[in-house]
Amino acid sequence: MSKSAMDTATDTVRNTAVNRALALGVLASGMLMIVLDGSIVTVAMPAIQDDLGFSPAGLSWVVNAYLIAFGSLLLLAGRLGDLLGRRRMFLAGTGVFTAASLLAGAATSPAVLIAARFLQGVGSAMAAAVSLGILVTLFTEPGERARAIAVFSFTGAAGASIGQVVGGLLTDALSWHWIFFINLPIGLAALALAVRVLPGDRATDADAGTGAGRGLTARADVVGALLITAGLMLGIYTVVKVEQYGWVSAHTLGLGALAAALIGAFIARQATARTPLMPLRIFRSRGVVGANVVQMLMVAALFSFQIVLALHLQRVLGYSAAETGLAMLPAALVIGAVSLGVSARLIGRFGERNVLLTGLLLLVTLLVLLTRIPVDADYATDVLPLMFLSAGFGLALPALTSLGMSDAGEEDAGLASGLFNTTQQIGMAVGVAVLSTLAASRSERLLADGAGRAEALTGGYHLAFGVGAGLLVTAFVVAYVVLRRRTR
Repeated sequence: MSKSAMDTATDTVRNTAVNRALALGVLASGMLMIVLDGSIVTVAMPAIQDDLGFSPAGLSWVVNAYLIAFGSLLLLAGRLGDLLGRRRMFLAGTGVFTAASLLAGAATSPAVLIAARFLQGVGSAMAAAVSLGILVTLFTEPGERARAIAVFSFTGAAGASIGQVVGGLLTDALSWHWIFFINLPIGLAALALAVRVLPGDRATDADAGTGAGRGLTARADVVGALLITAGLMLGIYTVVKVEQYGWVSAHTLGLGALAAALIGAFIARQATARTPLMPLRIFRSRGVVGANVVQMLMVAALFSFQIVLALHLQRVLGYSAAETGLAMLPAALVIGAVSLGVSARLIGRFGERNVLLTGLLLLVTLLVLLTRIPVDADYATDVLPLMFLSAGFGLALPALTSLGMSDAGEEDAGLASGLFNTTQQIGMAVGVAVLSTLAASRSERLLADGAGRAEALTGGYHLAFGVGAGLLVTAFVVAYVVLRRRTR
């Protein structure tokens, strides 16, 4: 080969590597924007309520409208990405999310803000559902894929903590409107770059059997899409309303049974449909099934760290919104250092399963120690040291993501990505409902027994931390038993 030909080949390889790095940056930025939006709202809720005149019950829909749309549409969006093209789905979703953010920031009434939050959830589902599918088809070499997933997972793990910091600072310095307006430059930049660097959607004859960008001419299962979307939407709505109605109320049991029936009908249809929305072959993989179960348990448990600890800092120790965000910042830094610095190397050397188990052990230790946090906790001695155990996030999430996408072929990458994100949202909804209800009930009993407000709240939070630790122990057992060791 001549020198000029070698130089051309070298430039092509270099340009391909640069484009893939830029594509990873676009996908990670999109996920960061989505995760930030989920957590940035929490610290601004009091300001939103005061400004727009929300009732206490109505205020919860600022979160619930987003959660219901996001969680219920992920699976559908992931499969549609396989059929219509993942690049198209990512671009459309990012565009919808950015436009909805502008509407949310400009909202002057509760109805407009809730509608905008629902649209944000729709856009988030469209973009997030296909992100992992694009990533695993871009990075096929195990070492590169592990490093790419580590970067992607960092945005999910640390984004929530960063969101609390940014939300507190923007709300205190400007107004709550800016927690939504901040999405505009990020979204527009992501769109402009995504058009250039994300791989095109293939629709050639060679792909006709795989589903990669086949289009809806493949007779997509419309009935199945309606069943699963309605089932997930109703199920998530039922869970988020548990705190209001209770677990054994007619409202919860009736709607829960209907949601289960819809999801059951969807599964039955997938076994017989000519072109199923969710081919059941995806559940033949122990890695995919085990990773999704572990993720549901882990995300449900980690609500007690991300949210309950923040509530303890604000309601018991009297921190402001900005102070709470800054207090949680060390966790984000630790997670980032572990995710980006060591997780890929550890996965390459010891395998995803062993790294996941180690991360889960660290997180169990974190929540067990939080069950002993005192009413008059000192941040430097009682809280800050525990932040280092959040390194478990940085180990567990990349390993779990690798396992969740491990056996997904080209034709099912979008579906596996949508499924993985769906179980994450279900775990979050269940964690919010279960742990917040248990904590509130425990606090009410302590108040009735004569405890002070701070003592009663702390007792409720201790119970939430303990239940969270139990969920993580269960996740550890499932991971140990179900997930096989993979040879490197």
